[in-house]
Amino acid sequence: MSSPAERYAAARRRAAQASQFPALDEFAPDLGFDLDDFQREACQALERGSGVLVCAPTGAGKTVVGEFAVHLALRGGPAQPGGADGADAAPTRRKCFYTTPIKALSNQKYHDLVDRYGVEQVGLLTGDNAINGDAPVVVMTTEVLRNMLYAGSATLDGLAYVVMDEVHYLADRFRGGVWEEVIIHLPASVTLVSLSATVSNAEEFADWLVTVRGETTVVVSEHRPVPLWQHMLVGKRMFDLFHDADAARKHDVHPELLRYTRDTMRRLELGEGRSAGPGAGRRGPRWRGPLRPDIVDRLDREGLLPAILFLFSRAGCAAAVQQCLAAGLRLTSPEERTEIRRVVESRVTAIPGEDLTVLGYWEWLDGLERGLASHHAGMLPVFKEIVEELFVRGLVKAVFATETLALGINMPARCVVLERLVKYNGEAHVDLTPGEYTQLTGRAGRRGIDVEGHAVVVWSPETDPRHVAGLASTRTYPLRSSFRPSYNMSVNLVGSVGAEPARVLLESSFAQFQADRSVVGLARQVQRNTETIDAYGVEAGCHHGDFDEYFALRVAIADRERAVARQGQQQRKAAAVESLERLRVGDVIRVPSGRRAGLAVVLDPATGGFGEPRPLVLTQDRWAGRVGPGDFTTPAEVLARIRVPKHFNHRSPGARRDLAAEVSGIGLDRHGGRRGGRSRQGAGEDHAISQLRSELRRHPCHDCPDREEHARWAERRRRLERDTEELRQRVAGRTGSLARTFDRIVALLTARGYLSVDGAVTDAGRMLGRIWTEADLLVAECLRRGVWDGLSPSELAAAVSVVVFEARRDVDERASLPRGPVADAVEETLKLWGEIEADEAARGLTVTREPDLGFAWPVYRWARGEALAKVLASGHEIDGEMPAGDFVRWARQVVDLLGQLADSGGASTELRATARQAIAAVNRGVLAYHATA
Repeated sequence: MSSPAERYAAARRRAAQASQFPALDEFAPDLGFDLDDFQREACQALERGSGVLVCAPTGAGKTVVGEFAVHLALRGGPAQPGGADGADAAPTRRKCFYTTPIKALSNQKYHDLVDRYGVEQVGLLTGDNAINGDAPVVVMTTEVLRNMLYAGSATLDGLAYVVMDEVHYLADRFRGGVWEEVIIHLPASVTLVSLSATVSNAEEFADWLVTVRGETTVVVSEHRPVPLWQHMLVGKRMFDLFHDADAARKHDVHPELLRYTRDTMRRLELGEGRSAGPGAGRRGPRWRGPLRPDIVDRLDREGLLPAILFLFSRAGCAAAVQQCLAAGLRLTSPEERTEIRRVVESRVTAIPGEDLTVLGYWEWLDGLERGLASHHAGMLPVFKEIVEELFVRGLVKAVFATETLALGINMPARCVVLERLVKYNGEAHVDLTPGEYTQLTGRAGRRGIDVEGHAVVVWSPETDPRHVAGLASTRTYPLRSSFRPSYNMSVNLVGSVGAEPARVLLESSFAQFQADRSVVGLARQVQRNTETIDAYGVEAGCHHGDFDEYFALRVAIADRERAVARQGQQQRKAAAVESLERLRVGDVIRVPSGRRAGLAVVLDPATGGFGEPRPLVLTQDRWAGRVGPGDFTTPAEVLARIRVPKHFNHRSPGARRDLAAEVSGIGLDRHGGRRGGRSRQGAGEDHAISQLRSELRRHPCHDCPDREEHARWAERRRRLERDTEELRQRVAGRTGSLARTFDRIVALLTARGYLSVDGAVTDAGRMLGRIWTEADLLVAECLRRGVWDGLSPSELAAAVSVVVFEARRDVDERASLPRGPVADAVEETLKLWGEIEADEAARGLTVTREPDLGFAWPVYRWARGEALAKVLASGHEIDGEMPAGDFVRWARQVVDLLGQLADSGGASTELRATARQAIAAVNRGVLAYHATA
């Protein structure tokens, strides 16, 4: 125990702090826990009048600093002297805006602040909700604040503090620029509170904040309030990843884990551990890790539930729940099951019964009642919210989730399990970064509930424990700006401050700040590369003649061969398209390759519509679906004809079986007489290649005995020259790059009539300034040209969907469209996009994304009042029907754009009325539900 003198000294220190920071002394006692050092340091800086940047791990309690800013605003500013009776007036009323990156976080923070300060003091502004927007404290998404700043909203009057929760979102390549826009445009009188996950370049970010916002105190904490233990599950054995904290700092993997994984790998290579199933005869390792139900059961027995198990696949999450149910897992008591059913039934009353059946409601409820659930972006939002609520309350014990959960609301667990360390990023399968690993495992350990958190990585032969140790120990994940000027931003900047001051503002962005700092390192690399290129040139020299000239001939031959191959590919595809367009119902064809290889009968030629032909076929293996030119390496040849019943239902298993049997019964070989029938047009037949080869053989260096050695050095030099030229372009491009991009955008907007020659914003420009979507210029052009005039509500919803929708994965064939006015409007939209793309390419600008037709049918059918089952089945998806969560998310984006059209001064009166009708038509059933604030 401390002595009386020490207790007295501590009391004196607390009294001194209370007198120096009276607001913090008022705020802290109501928290129910003692402030950590980093929280106290940040709050004191805030009370002194400084902006703050707080970087701390997930779950460390950063939001306390944001809540203190709310307290300071509600406490009021200094009293204004001079009432009529000589008494000082009451403290001036001040406001605090609390911004978050996603609506779910906004809703959660709104509830937290209402519980503390009362419903009169707190408001909420998101795309879905507008509650008490004039309150002194308003929670909102970051985009809402950005739009307020450009519109000069009166709501900004009296604004004293802005809290930017999850400010590291400014690295997001799609939305990150919004954070920088807000930071740059906020009035100088506003104090900024930035809350971020731990990043390795916090000081660099703070240096930038000082340049644009003035005094900013950086508070960085690496300390986790709940210690995190790292483990690896190898088969049925669980190992600690590190022996102790000292080993973790040194990245030293537990010796027993290394020894066991090495022995396991050796046994696999010798052939042990292979199952006796169909693949038992094949060579090489075959590893079957622990089953998902076994993992959950083990966590339950060891007291490590509730747990989040990250699988990085939507289908994997759903399958994992089904596997656990099939294994008979039950993690809840009868009382918990009753409460789960009560919560669920109270939340889904607004959803029609037939829609619940389509959504798999009963299977989902069965999982919930057993304490099991999945959580991913493909789920209906209300289903996700129910899972979140039940998990936070401890009623659901195990959630199988994709990584989107780690970026979402506060949903901590006792344990986090990573099944793999590879995820699909939309383009390719990539390794998790240290930052992503920390974000995911940061969910483990609930402050005030758990003594410690646990992170478990499931071992497989591809998983090296030393790699996991590196991920767990690395703290190098810098914040990188994704900011770039858009058309909407540029016209708003010119309108609010003028063209030249706008350039200066852009030069002050974090993106330009980082670019300018990086130029020095790039210039040094160019110098080093230049010296290496000279050295390679000496090694490539040949005493027989000019080897540079000889090597250039080799490069020209390789380039020409690639061009000829590409040309042949295009010709093959064109031939396949033409052959598919000629198909008729009943034609029997052969699909030459891929999963659907074999004989197939045409059920629907689908040649009428927009884009490439995608006939509906039934294969002899009873699969019914659409095939496209990508499935045919040679033209589709009609081998025979059979009769297809007039009202054939390809969704009926019996009908598919009978017709597939008829296809198989015509006696044709499913693979034909030849395979992979790509006709080889020898590259040597090309006249240009023949000429180049002839020159190559005549060159004196061709007979040099060291020719290939010289060529290797020449190839190295060529690659390094190419890399160095890219570096030079990056150096040139980064210096003043944003201002140059802005100048090009201004020139394009001026040429198209959105800005006048003297830099004033025109009526068209003011319309563009109120369009908030990625394809802002394309939407504005569609409005100016009247592309969407005269459409019905459902047709308008379908037509505008093409400028907001973006498929999760690339699909080779273009989606079909409702015929008539929708197809005409979309064709006109595509023409406008082509004009804009050509204009952008000519000016060296990043081109506007091509419209995506994949959502037109679903939203068209939904707006016409058709059933959810039919709507989801009409999605242009690779893997079958569209997930309900995706449908709701994209439909809400369509509604958002329709709302902008309804309020747009550039739209005709008729179009505005139709947009309002379309919103009403879309906002029904599963779309009518909003998370109530």
